Amino acid sequence: MSDSPDAHSLLSASSQLNLMEVDVIDDKEFDIPQVDTPPTLESILNELEGEEEPFVLEDTCVLNTDNIDAYSCDTSSLASSDSGDPAHLKRKKRTLDLNAVVHGSVLRQSLLKGISAQIVSAADKVDAGLPTAITVSGVIAVGTSHGLALVFDNNQALRLCLGTKSTGAEFGAVSALSINHDCSRLLCGFARGQITMWDLANGKLLRTINDAHPPGTAILHIKFTDDPTLAVCNDSGGSVFELVFRRLMGMRSCDSRCLFSGSKGEVCCIEPLRTPPDFRDHPITHYSLLAMASLTKILVIGLKPSLKVWMTFPYSKSDPSSVPQLAWQFVPAQKTVNPVLAFCKGDTVHFLLVKKEETGTIHVIKQRQLHLTCDIISLSWINSRTLVLVDSHEKLQVVDRPSQEVLETLDLEQVQLVYNSRHFKSLATGGNVSQALALVGEKACYQSVSSYAGQIVYLGTKSAHIMTLRTWRERIDCLMKQEHFVEALSLAWSFHEGTAKAVVGLFGDPVKRKRVVADTMVELVFQFAEHVLKKCPEQGKIQVMEQHFQDVIPVLVDYCLLLQRADLLFNQLYSQLAENMVAKGIFLESLESYIVADRLGHLTTPIMRDLLAHYHSTGKMESLERCIVHLDVTNLDIQQVVQVCWENQLHDAMIYVFNSGMNDYITPMEKLFAVISPPLKSGRSLTDEEVVMGNKLLVYISCCLAGRAYPLGDILEDLVVQVKNQVFEFLIRLHSGDSSEEEDVFPFIRSLLHFDTREFLNVLAMTFEDFKNDKQALEYQQRIVDILLQVMVDNSDFTPSQVGGLFTFLARQLAKPDNTLFVNRKLFDQVLDFLCCPDDDSRHAERQQVLLELLHVGGVVQYNEERLLALAETAKFYQICEFLYEKNNMYDKIIDCYLRDPLRKGEIFGYIHNLLCMPGYSLEEKQTVLAKVLQHIQELIALDASNSADLVLFHFTEEAQQIISELQDDYLLMKFLSCLLEPREGLHSGTTLPVENELHELLLDLLCRLSPRQILSFLQTSQHYRLEEAIQIVEKYHHNEALAYLLEKKGDFQGAFTVLLKTLKEKLSLLTFGEDRGVEETEEGLKEEEDDTKTSLSTVKDSLKNIIDLCHHSSENLYQQEREALWFPLLETMMFFQREVKQHGSPHTFEVIRELTMKVLNCMSSFISLPAIIQRILQDPVYGTGKLAEIQGLILGMLDTFNYEQTLLETTTSLLNHDLHWSLAHLHAAVTKGLHPRQDYCYICLQHYKRRQDSFEEIIVFSCGHLYHFQCLQQKDCGWGSASQHQPRWSCYKCSSSHGGRSGSSVKLLHCSKSLAQTHVTSVHHDAGAEADKKKVFVEATLNLQQEQSWDQFCSFYKGPSRLSILSQLSHGHSNEKMVFLIPGELRTENFSLKLSPPPLLED
Repeated sequence: MSDSPDAHSLLSASSQLNLMEVDVIDDKEFDIPQVDTPPTLESILNELEGEEEPFVLEDTCVLNTDNIDAYSCDTSSLASSDSGDPAHLKRKKRTLDLNAVVHGSVLRQSLLKGISAQIVSAADKVDAGLPTAITVSGVIAVGTSHGLALVFDNNQALRLCLGTKSTGAEFGAVSALSINHDCSRLLCGFARGQITMWDLANGKLLRTINDAHPPGTAILHIKFTDDPTLAVCNDSGGSVFELVFRRLMGMRSCDSRCLFSGSKGEVCCIEPLRTPPDFRDHPITHYSLLAMASLTKILVIGLKPSLKVWMTFPYSKSDPSSVPQLAWQFVPAQKTVNPVLAFCKGDTVHFLLVKKEETGTIHVIKQRQLHLTCDIISLSWINSRTLVLVDSHEKLQVVDRPSQEVLETLDLEQVQLVYNSRHFKSLATGGNVSQALALVGEKACYQSVSSYAGQIVYLGTKSAHIMTLRTWRERIDCLMKQEHFVEALSLAWSFHEGTAKAVVGLFGDPVKRKRVVADTMVELVFQFAEHVLKKCPEQGKIQVMEQHFQDVIPVLVDYCLLLQRADLLFNQLYSQLAENMVAKGIFLESLESYIVADRLGHLTTPIMRDLLAHYHSTGKMESLERCIVHLDVTNLDIQQVVQVCWENQLHDAMIYVFNSGMNDYITPMEKLFAVISPPLKSGRSLTDEEVVMGNKLLVYISCCLAGRAYPLGDILEDLVVQVKNQVFEFLIRLHSGDSSEEEDVFPFIRSLLHFDTREFLNVLAMTFEDFKNDKQALEYQQRIVDILLQVMVDNSDFTPSQVGGLFTFLARQLAKPDNTLFVNRKLFDQVLDFLCCPDDDSRHAERQQVLLELLHVGGVVQYNEERLLALAETAKFYQICEFLYEKNNMYDKIIDCYLRDPLRKGEIFGYIHNLLCMPGYSLEEKQTVLAKVLQHIQELIALDASNSADLVLFHFTEEAQQIISELQDDYLLMKFLSCLLEPREGLHSGTTLPVENELHELLLDLLCRLSPRQILSFLQTSQHYRLEEAIQIVEKYHHNEALAYLLEKKGDFQGAFTVLLKTLKEKLSLLTFGEDRGVEETEEGLKEEEDDTKTSLSTVKDSLKNIIDLCHHSSENLYQQEREALWFPLLETMMFFQREVKQHGSPHTFEVIRELTMKVLNCMSSFISLPAIIQRILQDPVYGTGKLAEIQGLILGMLDTFNYEQTLLETTTSLLNHDLHWSLAHLHAAVTKGLHPRQDYCYICLQHYKRRQDSFEEIIVFSCGHLYHFQCLQQKDCGWGSASQHQPRWSCYKCSSSHGGRSGSSVKLLHCSKSLAQTHVTSVHHDAGAEADKKKVFVEATLNLQQEQSWDQFCSFYKGPSRLSILSQLSHGHSNEKMVFLIPGELRTENFSLKLSPPPLLED
């Protein structure tokens, strides 16, 4: 393996240093000034290249970045480089960041300028090398590729430079670092396996450990535990060792113990549980827990008091290149604090809660997983609820663990993260690591990330960056600087409510927290308002200004109300916004949604006044009404509001003001009645506005009587009874307040009845439901009923529907069990006479419906049924009669009601069917109905033949013959039989009728007489007629097409042909000789003649089509002579009439007949040979005497058809031959193609194919590229085929195993490599003294038995007429098999060479 760039730079630096020591430099020559004290390495590294602010620590444990404002930003792209490993450049992949800011900027990323500058300076000035590792505790330590360790204090000043370049050249790069908890010791692991311990107080080297682990492996991790004398390390061999530091008699020593051997599974990450200062006394610390991550599982072991494995956890399936990660954190849960181990490999983070039981055992509890969509390469806790992850695309994600929500995403391009790939590959010791560990190392950056006390440091190739959580105020200020005020307010509100994530710097007490955040939000609101006014466009369209404020002002109003600071909203904020008129209007309009939602119920007087003025000026009166009905109006100018509402027809608002402001529930009704009563009294129709007012009046009365406030809410409990009484007293007033002498009594009830009787009665019905034990209310109830009867009965102003509605209402009230109303029975008799008056034909359906409703609610008990039935029959109220008949079980008379009711005649069939099918009716009742149906069956058939047929088929099968015999009307009988005998699907599809054959023949006879067009379709669909009888019927009525169909069905093709030919001749005669008749040569006469010709031509075409179809059907089952007996008479007939039309007819008719003749010729050519057709034409006496010119057109047409078909056949044959040649050429090329083995050894014995120099051995190569010795393949039993085959067929052992084993079954071998052609190459050995040039090679090409059979089959196919089957077989056979060459012989001879023929030339 070649040296890496790091190694080259290290050698180059060392050689330069040696040259400086040997050569003496002349100070005067180079003009070097005299220096009293030469600078040391530390002083050089302490020189900073520019001004920078110190890195201040608030204490020795927490890195403080508050004062580092010189460089703090969010990155926006991806890039990084590996320290000395250029292979990492292949891993870079740019992705698009689509993360939307929801929680503000959660993480503050700051560049450690001092440390970064000194890293670069050390690399440039003293060749310290690139940074390779970093660790953070009270101080920061950075390791370099040249073996140095730079230690920085809390001001970013370089305190120590540990190590020398000479030791770096010996040990290699620093691969791991660790600082103990009191910052007194530093452990350094190196790429060549050494470990050093340094005293951070004085920079003294305390220990150099060379034998802690096997030599030749790099240190991947080294970690102090809580015990300063105990550490653990992990090397590139995958082993883990415990290091115990001792000091006896002034001598320092280190004892090493193997905790986990890499031979059992390589560990690539370790993490001891380090306890924070606040939890030093936690009982879990006595066990010194250590988490280890191998390539397959996680282990948690205890180092004390004795070594013990507490838990193992296997990974779920993941990418082999994914990097295992471990991180401990003490997490409070259920009033206790316990450590939680977070670990991952791939995209899923697992959490394990570790607890110590009272028994002294360690209990590990698995908690909810965190699923992400990225490959994690770094995992760190930043506090007990928040994780910071880095994925393989170097996108940093801040994740809230409880909600599993990604709070923020940053890109770490400018960090240029350092990867530890060189150490995982152990390049410094020769690369002796496993492929699996090297693959994981491609993305390993363990030593580039270090977390301590809520801060995470990331090491880049030229810089160091620190990540800390921003305080809650900083997150808000960050959004404010970017002028994202809406997001800032939203974030502040989440702090106020305690729903924010990753919160730093707020009180735990909710009251204190809300107070502090509320003060900040008030400041934000004012700043936002000031910003909005400044950013308002001074010029431009008013719509732009309105949109500007509409996006902002509702937000301000919303947060003021959320903070319950209405004083802030109406005083300071409104005063600030009122300076701009557009902003003022938007502010007032934005209040509407909060008022309607009852979030704002009280407005100050100035605001209310401005609100009224604004809505009035803009004409948005509906919005004003919605606001008024939700506001407290006690502090308003009620007179002004009422006037505005009345003038603008805001009736809801007016009612609300009267009710809520003055407890007046009567005045609104008086005002509304004053509007709707005059038009109702005069009889004119109401306008839409008056209808709306009337409906509002009804709803208002209903609310008052039900104890509800209008338009929303409830009336105060102590006012409910009072309001009810007031409304009742108002309604039953004898006269209105400003009544005249002409006014009718009870004007208010009368107006409501005229406006909408039904709805007013519904209001009363709902009100009466609440009257239980209220004596006063019951008195009002009786009083209102008496008034209703007095007003409506015997009053011609009310329609029957209105009067019936009244009595329906009364009947419902009287039917209640707790009824207390009294109504005179004579009134019901009067209503009955009124509704059933036979002399009044007006509103017949309305009066019947009213009476029906009255009966259904129980009013029937009030009447004499006999008298009611007589009145109903006289008035033709058939639904009333049905109601009474059904009550008395007189179902047969209900049928008479249906038949006599013109509106419901069609419903009788459903009624009869349901009654006869449904249970609950006695047999006697059904028999009565059946008799009634049979009595009126003719009337039912005349009404609907289809439904009548269904009725007969379902219920009167036995009586069908009688019903048919009683039908005298032939047309009605035909219609009925057509419906009765049509095919049916479903439940009654198999129902058979008596004498069904006779019925079908009867229907056929009727169709022949009355509807000839339906005969053919009937014969085709029906299968129940007798063939001979049907032939007689249609022959009697001379329906030739139907007769021909029946004869063809019988098998008499000649008879059917004769009938159709006769019909064709008749129509052709009519066409030919009809044109000879004389017609008047007027325009009308010519037009009539043209129409007749068109009609005749159409009938001829139809008739010819029928006869051609018959000939087609018949010819397939006839001999040649019989075919000629059909086709030639048809041809002769057409040719005869063609000659006749040419002599006597019009040219147009002649052209049509000629086309029809050509059609006959084309159709018959499929069944009669062309020579026979021509011979028959020439035998005609007419054409045999030299008149061939007359048939020239026929002959030429036949020749054109022949030429077209010949060209089509030749083209098809050419295409088939071309495709066949192409397929065969490619098949030949594939079979003769040479094979190239993947390797030069056998895949079974793994030995070179020339393993024995003196033996004869065959070699088999498959098309998949695998090579085997013949004997090895025989031992694995990979030959298959029948035992009778002289040569076995081979399958590739490796491919067969990968597809489910080496089974020889035919099913599994379908996926195996198979031999298409095998070539035997036999080398003949000579004695040792023979000359090399006399060696001969014999090549014999053979085909196995199956291939020979395939070739014979192919040859037989090729002689046949069809080649499509050959092509399909070849394509299928070639695609499913692999080629194999069998090479027996000495491929090991020096002069052996393959003699390959050039590939065949293929046509593209």
